[in-house]
Amino acid sequence: MTEPAFGDLIARVRQGDDQAAAELVRRYEPAIRRAVRFRLTDPRLRRTCDSLDICQSVLASFFVRAASGQYDLHSPEQLLRLLTTMARNKLLNQARQEQAARRDNRLVNNDLAQHELAATTPSPPQQAEVRELLAEVQRRLSPEERQLVELRNQGHDWNSIAALLGGNAVALRQKLHRALERLSRQFGLESGEDD
Repeated sequence: MTEPAFGDLIARVRQGDDQAAAELVRRYEPAIRRAVRFRLTDPRLRRTCDSLDICQSVLASFFVRAASGQYDLHSPEQLLRLLTTMARNKLLNQARQEQAARRDNRLVNNDLAQHELAATTPSPPQQAEVRELLAEVQRRLSPEERQLVELRNQGHDWNSIAALLGGNAVALRQKLHRALERLSRQFGLESGEDD
């Protein structure tokens, strides 16, 4: 994918384009799942968690944060690093939760092979889920937060946004970050673990 095509794809994802979201899932889901499977070595954790679970959580977090204008992504490699880091962090968080709960999973019969047969193209329900998630993110933002997201999605940096709206660039960035944290809590996404 060339740089302009990548930038266009990210811009369309930020705007809630379901075809762009489906394309992003198609291109990056296999790499995310590979990264998770590579690190998912604990048999006890494999009984309760698989690469599809982690991948869906990563993509949900990514779409919420991308729609909120949090990420400045300039290359496919940068996006891949971000997504695989998010996957690693979510897997580590899941392992910590499992360890803290001290569950006895020896009695669980979970055929991992069943979960690993997912298609590499997003299904219509997955596409609808992404579309609904992005619409709900937009709905839950205040008008001021939506304006910040729109300006970020248009490619403005924080200094130019501050010049346009008045105010301090750091304060405006923090305002959007707090909105993102609020949305992460509302959607049940683990906040702070993807950074």
